[in-house]
Amino acid sequence: MDNNFYENERALESGQSMDTMGRHTAKTFGLMALGLLVTFAVAFFFSGTYTGAYLLYSAATTIPALHLVLLVAQLVVVIAMTAGLEKMSPTTATVCFFVYSALTGLTFTVYFIIFELTSLILVFAATALYFGGMAVFGYFTKRDLLGMRSILLSGLIFLIVGNLLMLFIPSLQVADRVMCSLGVILFLVYTAYDTQKLQHLYQSFAGDEVMLKKVSVFMALELYLDFVNLFLYLLRLFGKKKN
Repeated sequence: MDNNFYENERALESGQSMDTMGRHTAKTFGLMALGLLVTFAVAFFFSGTYTGAYLLYSAATTIPALHLVLLVAQLVVVIAMTAGLEKMSPTTATVCFFVYSALTGLTFTVYFIIFELTSLILVFAATALYFGGMAVFGYFTKRDLLGMRSILLSGLIFLIVGNLLMLFIPSLQVADRVMCSLGVILFLVYTAYDTQKLQHLYQSFAGDEVMLKKVSVFMALELYLDFVNLFLYLLRLFGKKKN
């Protein structure tokens, strides 16, 4: 029997409350859903209310290159969470996650301005359906998806480079749709991969309740990014812009 079994037994004997894998997974996806709620609430506030629009306009006129500032802030939060996961407390990690979600909501404001609200809702529903299906697959499949790490990383690099190149060459609708389709496929697979990775990390840190809480926040962030990127690529493919 592996060491995780004995660690769980010792934790139970000492009175510690141990989440089952199912509860741990549910909490992680619940945290991810709260992050998405924060993102879309912030985006709606700054794009759909007078107060929010005024605040955003004031910030844009006061802070040069506000979009770049937001991008840098998002990168700083993600790097801090990734690099300092072991040192920071679960509460700090959770706060960082919601800060990142709110910053993403600010950058999402432009999509609420450009696209019709009905279209955003329909694409969100489609994203939730596809994401949920792949998450269920990742949770129950017996196939080892973690071995796909290098392939997925290569695909992500290819996608990033491809999108950067398209910024400097004449826009081709066919090429854009191909890149978006590849992005949808990539993040669907990433969803299943990260769901299985969540199970693997649970088994690796079973018995360490504090580390499991931090792992839950970190994986909520990864699954959140899977959902957001899947949503953006589907929006580029099927979203309807305002006239």
